Amino acid sequence: MKQIIDEGIRNQQKYSHKPTVEKQYVEQAIHFILHKMDENLATFTEFFPGPVSFGNIYKPTENTDWTTSFWTGMLWLAYEVTGDPKYRRVAVIQLKSFRARVEKRMGTDTHDLGFLYTLSCMAAFKLTGSEQAKETALMAAELLTERYYDKAGILQAWGDLNDPTQRGRMIIDCLMNLPLLYWASDVTGDQKFRNMAYSHAKQAAKYIVREDASCYHTFYMEPQTGEPIGGKTCQGFSDDSSWARGQAWAIYGFPLSYIYTGDESFLDIAVKMANYFLNRLPQDDVCYWDLIFTQGSQERDSSSAAIAACGLLELSKHLPTTHPNKTIYENAALKMLQSLTDSYTTKTHPNSNGILLHGVYNKPGNCGVDECCIWGDYFYFEALVRLQKQWNLYW
Repeated sequence: MKQIIDEGIRNQQKYSHKPTVEKQYVEQAIHFILHKMDENLATFTEFFPGPVSFGNIYKPTENTDWTTSFWTGMLWLAYEVTGDPKYRRVAVIQLKSFRARVEKRMGTDTHDLGFLYTLSCMAAFKLTGSEQAKETALMAAELLTERYYDKAGILQAWGDLNDPTQRGRMIIDCLMNLPLLYWASDVTGDQKFRNMAYSHAKQAAKYIVREDASCYHTFYMEPQTGEPIGGKTCQGFSDDSSWARGQAWAIYGFPLSYIYTGDESFLDIAVKMANYFLNRLPQDDVCYWDLIFTQGSQERDSSSAAIAACGLLELSKHLPTTHPNKTIYENAALKMLQSLTDSYTTKTHPNSNGILLHGVYNKPGNCGVDECCIWGDYFYFEALVRLQKQWNLYW
C-alpha cells in the first residue's frame, strides 16, 4: 500500500483565528439566495436550470443532465430553513420527473445517479418521510449497481459499459455518489450496496489519490482482471496536475464514506488532501480552476471553493478535539465562505438568475468558463445552512 505524504498546512497563521462570520451575516447571505430562488421559482418548477449559465443566465432544461438535482436540493434547503411550503411544493413536483427518468432509464448510464437521487429523492424521504421518494431512490441505487465491476471493485463513471473508451474508468467525483448506495443498505438491510460503495472508496484511495495527496481526475482499471492501468485528466490542466473540483470532491467525499463505514483511513486521507488544497489557495481563499495555478490570470472556480468549504466543515466534525487541524479547517471554510459572499455572488449582477459568479465547468473543453455553475450555487447554500443550524446530511 502506497504511503501518502502529509505536507501539513504551510500557513497555519492564516487560519489560526476564526473569521467574524456572525449569525446576521449568514442570514443575510441566505436571504439573498432565497430572493434569487423566488425570482425564478416559476421558471424552474417544471424545468431545471442548465448545468452552467450563459452570460450568467441559466437556461431552462429538461431533466436529462447529471446536474438537475442541485436545484431540487436547493429547494429542500430552502424548505428546511424557512418552513415555507412553496419550496416543498415545487420540489415534490420535480420528483415526478426523477421517477420517470429512472423508470424509463433516461440518461442513467452514469454513476451520477448518486448526485441525481441523493439531493432529490433521498432528501425528500429524510425530510418528509415520502415512501414514493424512498422507492424511487432505491430504484436508482439498483441501477447504479449495474455499473459495478467485481474484479476491479469500482463503479464505472460514464457511458456504455461495452464502450472500450469508457470501460473501467472511475473518477474522483464518484465519492459523492456513494452515499446513495450506503443509504440503500441502511434502509433495505441488503449489504450488496454498502459493499460496492466501500470497495469503490477503497480503490479510489488506492489509485486515484497520488503519493503527494493530490489526485487524478480519472483512473482506468482493467475490468476483467482488476489490474490498474493509469490516471488521466478530463477537465484538469494536465494528467499530472490536480483539478481543483476533483480535490474538493475528495475532501468532502472521503469523510462521507467514513460516516457510513467507520473506516478512519478515509479521514486520514481527507486530512492530507485538505492540506494540499489549502496550501495552494490564493490570498482570498477561492481556488483557481486547477491547483497547479496559485496566482496569475487564470480563472477561479467558485464552485470548487463552495464544495471544499462543505467538505472542510464535515471533516472537522469527525476529527477528535485534540486534532491540531480541527479548528483550522473550520476557520478555512469560514474564510472561503466569507470571500464568496463578499466578492463572488451575483449581487453585482441583478439580471443573473444564478448565485455564485466565476465558476468553471470544463476549462479544456471551453464549457462554462467564468460562469455560474448550479452545483456551486447548491454547495454555497449548503455551507451557509451548516452555519445557520444543526444540519442533517442529505448525503
